[in-house]
Amino acid sequence: MQQGKKIYFASDFHLGVPDYASSLEREKKIVRWLDSIKHYAEEIYLLGDVFDFWFEYKRAVPRGYVRLLGKIAELTDSGIPVHWFTGNHDMWIFDYVPKELNVIMHRSPIQKEYNGKKFYIAHGDGLGPGDHGYKFIKKIFASRVCQWLFARIHPNTGIRFANYWSGKSRIATGNYEEKYLGDEKEFLVMYSKEMLSKEHFDYLIFGHRHLPLDVSLTPNPSPKERGTPRYINLGDWVKYFTYAVFDGNDLSLLKFES
Repeated sequence: MQQGKKIYFASDFHLGVPDYASSLEREKKIVRWLDSIKHYAEEIYLLGDVFDFWFEYKRAVPRGYVRLLGKIAELTDSGIPVHWFTGNHDMWIFDYVPKELNVIMHRSPIQKEYNGKKFYIAHGDGLGPGDHGYKFIKKIFASRVCQWLFARIHPNTGIRFANYWSGKSRIATGNYEEKYLGDEKEFLVMYSKEMLSKEHFDYLIFGHRHLPLDVSLTPNPSPKERGTPRYINLGDWVKYFTYAVFDGNDLSLLKFES
């Protein structure tokens, strides 16, 4: 890493819900955040569910989000790598976003190393034990056949239907209260421990959970040499407006415009 530069992580913007006005307000806040970090950012990671719904037809994409899309294009044009993970709400991003914005797309977990610190990075959906119903549905939605069939629906109808469905979600209605369930019930904590049993990571960073979390985990062998691994969940930009930043030595979970 360059001296004075930092790595930034954010997730779960869910733009598009619950309505146009509040989504636009949230989008402008995200753009302010990107503006505030652009002079310090060596790389930026967006860990999925940027949109509450997204589907790219061959010659059409959903309307809106021009402020965010333009800002990301500005960042990548200036030479800042932006990593974009697909989430469970926007897995139907195909080639438009990476081509127009020049972002680096990730559709599965990745591993990175910065200044000798090892990172495991993923959106987080479908990882860990349990949740078999969702894992089955995800396989259907990820199938080329399902994508081809949805693409046969006219964009006016397909996007209207998807937006209606998004409007019924707990995120759109605000009817959710996230609570930490404990190490033995949190799927991503259990998944992180499983990964650590195979390989050491300093930070395991996820979105999806919507709750800002910084949890110390049982370290692999040689804890004095490697330090204590940490599971980081980035929270969201619907309720918490939190993000993580790695300054080259340590990682912090922060809130924007607190």
